[in-house]
Amino acid sequence: MGGGHYPPNMPELLVVSDSSNVREAVIAAIPDTGITVRELNHGADVMPAVKAKKPDLIVLDQQIGRMGAMAVSLDLHLEHGAGRLPYVPVLMLLDRRADVFLARRSDAEGWVVKPLDPMRLGRAITALLGGGRYEDTAYRPVTVPLH
Repeated sequence: MGGGHYPPNMPELLVVSDSSNVREAVIAAIPDTGITVRELNHGADVMPAVKAKKPDLIVLDQQIGRMGAMAVSLDLHLEHGAGRLPYVPVLMLLDRRADVFLARRSDAEGWVVKPLDPMRLGRAITALLGGGRYEDTAYRPVTVPLH
């Protein structure tokens, strides 16, 4: 898969998880070989990494040690709002459907519910790199008409 309307130059993702399996799954789902990746193991390392070199997208695993995705996303958005950090969209990797509430409360621009599906994850990455949003609806309850 290729293409997509990405920022100029080579887009960069910052993938943050204390699980190498999750980081590898995200990297494998990247829909374009022109995207570079930096990896981090700890949520507390995100802010310094963004200050050092702004990524085009941050992918946050929900559970990252002592500072999880919700806290990291809130910090990033608050620091941007105060003019201390550039804007960077956040894609959260949620453990369960009920956690969508947390993603919304933390101002994440997108989320995918585990188990991670490479197609959904690729669509989410493409949407956020293109300036859009992504809401995983794969686990939304099915509505059945009463007729």
